Formats: sequence, structure tokens, C-alpha cells
Amino acid sequence: MSKKKILFFVEAMGGGVFTYITNLANGLSEEFDVYVAYATRKQTPSNYKEYFNKNVHLIKVNDFTRQISFQDIKAFFEIRKICRLVKPDIIHLHSAKAGILGRWAFSGKKIPIFYTPHGYSFLMSNISPIKKKIYKAIEKVSAMRNCTTISCSSGENDETKKLTSRALYVDNGINIQNIDDIIKNSDIVEDDNKTIFTIGRISTQKNPQLFNEIAKRFPENQFVWIGDGELRNQLTSSNITVTGWKNVNETLKIAQKHRIFLLTSKWEGLPMSLLEAMYMKKICVVSNVIGNNNVITDKVNGYLCSSVNDYTDVIKEILKGKTPSYIINNAYNDIINHFNSESMVKGYIDIYRNVLSEK
Repeated sequence: MSKKKILFFVEAMGGGVFTYITNLANGLSEEFDVYVAYATRKQTPSNYKEYFNKNVHLIKVNDFTRQISFQDIKAFFEIRKICRLVKPDIIHLHSAKAGILGRWAFSGKKIPIFYTPHGYSFLMSNISPIKKKIYKAIEKVSAMRNCTTISCSSGENDETKKLTSRALYVDNGINIQNIDDIIKNSDIVEDDNKTIFTIGRISTQKNPQLFNEIAKRFPENQFVWIGDGELRNQLTSSNITVTGWKNVNETLKIAQKHRIFLLTSKWEGLPMSLLEAMYMKKICVVSNVIGNNNVITDKVNGYLCSSVNDYTDVIKEILKGKTPSYIINNAYNDIINHFNSESMVKGYIDIYRNVLSEK
């Protein structure tokens, strides 16, 4: 009996979304015939195809672009053509661009449609109030289409339920076996526990200006930003090192050297870098925003901060060695018991099976 076909459309295949897509596609490929129609970004690994199982089919969408443009019309017809060729049993749209185009390109009557936002555009804090209203209006109108939204965190699901009653969520999860394979057999030794690091694109979302301000308050400590981006020039403090883009193996090996993970994001979906840091038993100090606070409970499995003074006070206590061991252990156990790719894949399989049985 042939496998049912799942067709992913994903425009934003970079950073955490890339990790998510590879974990989910590979995990589903044992039960389903998985197709990924995608576009790459600057932070997409050059050897990205090697991250997918050989039985995952990759299709380049030539007209997917990040910015809104007339090219979106061409992308609209291109994804319709891809769908006709693949003849999927389920379509799953990932991130805003694919989510909006896909919900209007397909009716959802014959083929069930799902959409995962990976962080709603209208929650971005670097856009004007007018743009926020426009983005939210577009999401609200698109949510009226015959499609179910599967959020990647409970906080994102709360936002979804303001737009539509057709709302489910499956928490993001990381592939702990992959991390073990990379770091468990390495000879990496942790530093003196006084280096603070982060992972991600140096963009408005990740708030490099705040990261820089925190670094200035700890001139005796080293800060490491694993990644690169358009706002690199905002990291002016002399004690900050920017590594540039690294592949997954290099990123995890650098992260393994350090003890304190800092995430100053203005908004999130559910960050993979945070889940990876929790599994590697790092002390996690993160912004109190949706996504982060769906994973971290303050002073239980990490620290939530709302101002530069909050970060300063918390980091001072950590540097004094006053972090209880249970905080690190709780974070690690949360990954083992829930925020892992096996749990995530199972959640999607259950949803797909249900809709296929109804079909």
C-alpha cells in the first residue's frame, strides 16, 4: 500500500525554521511520502540537502521571496503547479508568506490544508502600528479559508484563537540524537563559566542593541554571538565576538564551550536555539515574550527578563555561582520529556491521521 503524500511549502527555510523542517520532514518520512517545496535564505546551510533523508523529496520554488512584491503572483501560480504535479493528500504551509499564498491558492475542500506561522508577523515590534494592523487583517481574512492552523507553541496558539476557532498546536522539539552525535564524542571542554553566548541572526527580532547594552555592563566577561546578520554594526562593545554563520555542527560545538545562554528577542515562535541550550544544560536567561515564556518558567528552569536591569541582576547572581542545580536539571528534563522531535513528530502524525481518516 503506497504512503500518503505530505507536501510542505516553506519560504523561510533558514535558522530555526530550517531545523524544524528537517526534523519534521525526516521524522515523518517513515510513515508518509514527504515533499518539501522551499526557498533558501542567507542563513540556510550551503549543503542543506544533506540534512534531509534521501526519501524526502525537495522542490525549489523559484518565485518565493521574503518581501511582498509582484513576484508573489508568480509564486501563487508556481505553488499551484507544484501541487498538481505532486498530487498530495495533505498540504502544510509554513511561515507567513507560504501561509498567505497557500491558503488562497488552495481551497482545502479536496486536500486538507494546515498552516504553521512560526511567529506571527503582526507580533513583530520593528514595524509600524499601521503595518501591524495590516498584517493582522491579512491573517484574519486568510484564517477564514478552509485551513487549520497548527501553532508551534501554546502562546502562538493563544494568538491563533483570536483569529480562528480552527486552531491546534504542537510544541517545537529538537532532535536530541543529532545533538548527542555532535557533542558527546567531542573533546570540547567548557570554559570558565563566565562567557555569555547567543545563537541566531543579528536582526531586529533578536534585539542586538539590548545584547550590546548587557555586554557593556559586564566588561570583564566575554560575549559570543554565534551567527551573523544585517544589524551586526550594533554589536559595538569590545567584549563581543561575532562568529559569522556556522553550520549546525560548528554552532553546537561552540555553544558547548560556554555556560550561560542569553536570548534578548523582542518576539519569538518557539526558538530552537533555546531548546538546544536547555538540553546542553546551559543556564538560560531569556526575554519574557511569547515562545520563550511558553518554555521557561522564571527561576524554575531558567530566567525570564523584561528589562536590561533584570538581565544585569540575573547574570550577576549566575556569575557568583548562585544558580541552583535544579534549574539546569529541570530544563534538561523538559526537553527529554516533551520538547523533542519524537514528541513533535508524533503530534503531527496524530493530526494527519485524524484528518485522513475523516477524509
